Amino acid sequence: MKAIDLRKKTVDELGKELIELRKSQFNAKMQLTMQQSNKTDQLKKIRKDITRIKHIMSEKVEAK
Repeated sequence: MKAIDLRKKTVDELGKELIELRKSQFNAKMQLTMQQSNKTDQLKKIRKDITRIKHIMSEKVEAK
């Protein structure tokens, strides 16, 4: 997910995207703990995307 694409979205759309990423983060953690998956890099990508969305959301709120 690119920051340029995220900056074009509204705060509501970013919030929905954040919820979806949190769900996928939970599912990825569960799969790792249940040893159904060994893709540890997927968690890192999701975590960075969540941080990126939170940062852009805070920028948009401060700009108002």
